[in-house]
Parts: sequence; structure tokens; C-alpha cells
Amino acid sequence: MTVTEDRPARREIGNARKRKEDQRLITGRTKWTDNIQLTGMLHLAMVRSPFAHAKITHIDTSEAKAATNVVTVITGADVAEEQGGLPTAWAITTDQKTPVHPSIAVDRVAFAGEIVAVVVARSAAEARDAAELVDVDYEELPAVLDLKEAATDSALTHPDLGTNKSAFWQFDSANAGTGSAVDEAIAEARESGVVIEREYRQQRLIPAFMEPRSFVADPTGEQLTLWSSTQIPHIVRFFLAVVLGIPESKIRVIAPDVGGGFGGKLQFTPEEIITVLAARRTGKPCKYTETRSESLMSGHHGRDQWQKLTLAAKSDGTVTGLKVDLMADLGAYAGVVGGGVPILGAFMFNAIYKFPAYQFNCTNYYTNKTWVDAYRGAGRPEATFAIERMMTELADELGVDQLEIREKNWIKHEEFPFTSVCGLEYDSGNYEEATAKAKEMFGYDELLAEQRRRRESKDPVQLGIGVSTFTEMCGLAPSRVLGSLNYGAGGWEHAAVRMLPTGKVEVVTGVSPHGQGHETAWSQIIADRLGVPFEDVEVLHGDTQISHKGMDTYGSRSLVVGGEAVVKAADKVIEKARPIAAHLLEASVDDLEFKEGRFGVKGTDKGMGIAEVALASFTAHNLPDGVEPGLDSDATFDPSTFSFPHGTHLCAVEIDTETGGVKMRKYVAVDDVGNIVNPLIVAGQVHGGLVQGIAQALWEEAVYDDAGTLVSASFVDYLVPTAADTISFDTDHTTSPATSNSLGTKGVGEAGAIASTPAVVNAVVDALRPFGVKDVRMPCTPERIWKAIHDRGAGGDEPTENAAMPHFDEADVADRTDGASA
Repeated sequence: MTVTEDRPARREIGNARKRKEDQRLITGRTKWTDNIQLTGMLHLAMVRSPFAHAKITHIDTSEAKAATNVVTVITGADVAEEQGGLPTAWAITTDQKTPVHPSIAVDRVAFAGEIVAVVVARSAAEARDAAELVDVDYEELPAVLDLKEAATDSALTHPDLGTNKSAFWQFDSANAGTGSAVDEAIAEARESGVVIEREYRQQRLIPAFMEPRSFVADPTGEQLTLWSSTQIPHIVRFFLAVVLGIPESKIRVIAPDVGGGFGGKLQFTPEEIITVLAARRTGKPCKYTETRSESLMSGHHGRDQWQKLTLAAKSDGTVTGLKVDLMADLGAYAGVVGGGVPILGAFMFNAIYKFPAYQFNCTNYYTNKTWVDAYRGAGRPEATFAIERMMTELADELGVDQLEIREKNWIKHEEFPFTSVCGLEYDSGNYEEATAKAKEMFGYDELLAEQRRRRESKDPVQLGIGVSTFTEMCGLAPSRVLGSLNYGAGGWEHAAVRMLPTGKVEVVTGVSPHGQGHETAWSQIIADRLGVPFEDVEVLHGDTQISHKGMDTYGSRSLVVGGEAVVKAADKVIEKARPIAAHLLEASVDDLEFKEGRFGVKGTDKGMGIAEVALASFTAHNLPDGVEPGLDSDATFDPSTFSFPHGTHLCAVEIDTETGGVKMRKYVAVDDVGNIVNPLIVAGQVHGGLVQGIAQALWEEAVYDDAGTLVSASFVDYLVPTAADTISFDTDHTTSPATSNSLGTKGVGEAGAIASTPAVVNAVVDALRPFGVKDVRMPCTPERIWKAIHDRGAGGDEPTENAAMPHFDEADVADRTDGASA
């Protein structure tokens, strides 16, 4: 038997490899969940409530049951004893109020789109037709639809809870011992400095992934098998066991190729439970694939906050304190991590700035709308938007340049590692370098000069320049930190590296990709670490029977946590091979060195490749005494801290002041994501993130009418941009390697979505400053911009949304300081 040793000619890490998975994805030679066809498979259709809040007084399923090829119709009453309630993994306080969330409503619905019955038929079309025949009688109840009205408890989302408030959570730097008292800093600034107070609206967004959610459950084998278009197959498996009482060993969850997620598939869904329940009841495989309108209406939403900020500074612009009062809309139910999303943002409002005092107050409320959970960035975009808007407002108040005020207050590169006012240690960074490069690429000074000329000439098309200098905490996360925040799981990740006897390599990873390019990046890492050809590496994922443990994919954790687990497993392979190679080379283990896939004896030309060692280990004909055959190795990595990428984004927009029309003129993004494994993948991640962040600034918004009906439930009304709606971006990077992992990498998947939104809105507001405009509510549509110009700064807001933020009472503050020392 011959093992071929074709070692790679160059390092793979840093090489812009085309993604190896794209051939099958682009050509359709792959298997999405909805492609799966099983013998005797049945199909599901959901009957959903048209009301935002109502009692279910009667359901008549007789006509639907009599329809052609209908097998059964299931109501909430039919499964009331077995369906359980959907779990939440993050109760942010010990007294958080969490309503029971049934997969099928039993006697009351809490949002328009909630499932009230399920039709099971022999085809999807027949199931949908029969669903129209289910007759449901409702008694409509008062619906809570406005976040600020929810705070008054004038109507209740869940009457049994007695309040709409889910939980109050506070971080106070004075109490945590990480800074001074913020109220004192604000009081002092009112006397002798500057105080900026603003209120910002984070509109509700919809993840709008490419592939609608789809599930196939097969109960016919020894194990229950569930195919799911999910980001979290391991977590889905765990929750299925907990909720339905099925032994975890009897559950197999498979996430085949998944067409995007953006956090929208970071969820344990009612539809997953229902598909399994239907399969168990009928004894046959069952499939449910949602329509696009169902996806937009009942798949979880993102953002939806009111943010009130108070920034204190000295008269020279040095910041002295920041206070954040946040209201977050959870929608009708607490999602898997929905309640904790604002808490992730709590540690990022201070951003890259050296605030001596900081306080964050957050109250989560329930409303009769689709529940809110993680959406690309999850808390970090909301925080970055607010602080970057505030820093620009501070610059305007003092009459100084936007970048000048930031540089005055940011952490200097020689100050790293730096402990923030929240107690987080930023390990590395260089904001000066990223900003200098961005300014040069942007032509910053030239655009400022053009802006002055347009203002002086009263040009009807004004130029606005927006800035966003950001950092984020990602790579979720050290398990101990998550534990201190009451999160229900750890932040570790698992991987295995299998050396096959032919010299090929299989990598089993616990992260579950949905477009990120893991198969390519992991192959590059292994090619360099083990010295094998890139093409000889196969990456396996997304199947709990193959990848038996993992914490899955979200929070820009795949590379910095999952990739590091791969590195550690590969290093174990080398160490297992070392004594075998020494034995075969008749040398001491201490005299061996491993380089570019070969073990060599120091000072000689004797050596052998790792593929030869793998074959020798497989045959086991000549192994050292006490050494077991096989080089396969596993590793679990729990990070010591978060990852802190950063960057400077600059945006120029042109605004037609006569129509409110916005045209992007130029966008430059210089990001620092540490060492880069694959520049092509990074560029793709940045471009995709930029479009999502820009879309929040200019186009996207989930809108409900006064009855609680989502009126943006199709792509006719919910504007997801195409390439034709944007411009070409100018992107580049600087490199400050992370010190918390051996690769020196930092997260990148969410960076563009975090940084771009404030850059664009800052540019819009900057263009309108001659008209006295201080803010434009997102999305900055032509109508809102036109109104802002003519209302002299009203920002295009509806009057009801200018109501005052409720104040947090002392009892709340005294009782809820959970996580203050995290």
C-alpha cells in the first residue's frame, strides 16, 4: 500500500482560496431540508391566528378532516398534555417573568401568526387547502403593540403575569468597582462641561434569510431523526429531549446545507416541536416548510428598542460619563436568548472610549407581536449605533471634527491590553492605524472641502459625511462569564481530527455553518497545521450523530472558538504521531522536529511524513510498546475571553433636500479582525454585513398596523436591498493579532452589520445639519428626511413615539443589579 505525500507548496492561512463548498451550493448539487423526500412522508400546514391577542372560543376541524388526503388535524387541546412549552436559555434575572409558550396555542393567542391548529395531509398543497377549512372562533382582546405603552400596563400581553415587564437589569460601574458614579459625572458636567441627551429608536427588523425554515421528522427508525434548517443542531437536540421527554440518545438532529440564518435560525421553534409531534402521532415521516410570508410573520424578529442616552464630557470634549436607559421589546414570548440580547449590548455602549463612569439600565417588556431574538450582531449593533451617534453629537455640540472627538477619547494602541469601564479586557487593537488608512482611502479632507462648498452655495443636493469607529465583543464566549450572566449553556467548542490510513484527513466540527465557509477555512487550518494538501481535508458538521457535541454557530464564534478547537485537536494528532515516528526512525522523541507535514531527526536527513505515520499506526505492525493504534484526536476549547475586532467605517451620502432622496456616494471600511485565514471569505462576510447594516439605516422595518397585523409580511413591503440598491464598497484591513487564541484571529461575521448603520445615519444627519436636524429615525426614508427638513429637526417621527421614556424607580435599581460584576 502506498501513501502519496504531496505537501502544499505554500501556506494556506492567508490564502484567498475559493470556497470548496460553493461548487455544490451554487449549482444546486446539494440537499436542503425541503429537498428531502422520504417514503410515505406526510406534509404539514399551519393554521395561524389573524388576531394579535384573542381568546380561542371554539375550533371546528371537521370539514378539514374530511378533505381529500387529510390524515389528521391537530389542535392545541389535542396535545396540551404533551407539547410542553418552548424553553428560554437566558433568564437574565432570578425574578424574570416568563410566560408559557406552547407550540400550538390552547386557549389564547398572543400575536398575529401564532399557530392554533395543524393539518397533516399527503401533500403540501392538500394540507394548505385543508387549513383554509379549519374554522376558529375568537374573542378579541386588547392588544399591546407600542413599547412605551407596554410600560404603562394599561393593557396586558399576558394577563396572568399581571404586568408587561419581564425583567429589569442594571450594570453600574460604581457598584461593580470598575468605575466611578455616573450621576456625579453628569451633575459635574452640567455645571462646568457638556451634557448630551438623546433618544434613539432601533426599529424592528426581520432576518429574512434566503432559505425559509424547513423541518423533516422521521420516527420510523430506532432513533427519531429530525432534519432542520437550523444554526443550532446540538441545542435543538437537547431541547427536544427536555421538552418532549425523549431520551437524548434517541434523537438525531441533522442540519444539512442551510441557506442563511443571521440569527434567525438560532431558535428552537414551535414548528420543530409540531413536526415531531405529528410524526410521532401518525407514525410516518412529516415535513413542514414555511412560506415566505410565514417566515416574515412568525419567524423571530430582531432589534426593537428605545434607547435614552446621557453623555457627560468636559468642555474640551473629554468624556466623563455615560448613562443608558434602555427599553427592549421581547414581543409575545421570551425566545431562546431574546431576553439576554440587550445584555450583550450592555458591555459595548462604552465601545472604544475611556469612560470613567458608566451605568446601563434595561427593562424588557412583552407586547402582542412576534417575539424578538438574536439578529446579526445581537445587542452589539444597537449599542454601537447609540454610542457612535452620541460621539458625533458631542462633536457637533463642541464644533469639532467627528474623528477628532473620537481620537481624543479612544484607547491608544500603546494602552493595550486595556480594561474597559465594564471590566472587559480588550487584548489588542490599533484604532489610529485603521482610521488613518480609512481617511486616506476615503479622501476625507477632500470630501469635507466639497461639503463646505455645497453648504456655502446652498446646493439643493447636500453632502453628508458619517463616521463609525467601533469595536465589538464576539467569539461567544467564556463559559464562566456566561454563567455569571445566568446564561443556560457554556461557550466552549469541540472538534475532532481523524487521520485516515491513506493520509487523508477528516475534521469533525461542533460548529454548524449556514454560509460562512467553514469547510474551506478549516481545511486551510489543517493543511498548514498537519502539512497535508488542502484538497485532502474533508470537514464534517451539522449531524449530531457524526459531530456528537458542540455549541453551534452564532456570535462570530466559529473561527475564534471552533477553529481553535480544530487547532488543538490537530496538535494532539501530531503529539500522538510523535512516539510512533520516533520508533520507526529509530530516534529519540526529543530529537524529532515536525515541520510542513514531516517528522525529521535533528541534524540528519532522516524523516517521514505524517501520512506514513498514519498508515503505520493503522497497520499496527510495528508500534512502540504501550502505544495504541490510531492518531485520531478530540479537543474542546473554552475561550479565556471574548474576541474584540474593531474598525473605522466612513460613509458619504448625497441628499436631495427637495425630495428627501438619499444616494450613497462612497463607503470605506477598514476592519481589524486579527490574523486572516482566508481574505476572500472575510471580504464576503464584510460585504454581506455592510449591506445588512446599511439596510437598517435606509430601508428595512417591520411594520404593524393598529390591529397588530404585520403589514410588511412580503418582500413587496419589507425592502431587502439588492446589489442594484447599493454601491461598491472600498474595504481593507489592519492587523492586530488576538492574544487569546493561537491563530491570532478575531470574529468578522457581524462586523459590517455593527459598524455600518451608525456610519450611514451619521452621514444622513450630517447632510441635514444646516436645517437644524439632530436625528432622523431609521429607516431614513425620503419621506422621513423630507419631513425632518421641513419640521426643522423633528426627525420624521410620529407624535406617539416622541412620548417620554419612563423612569426607572429606585426599587428596580435596588433589586436588579444581577451581573454587575460580570
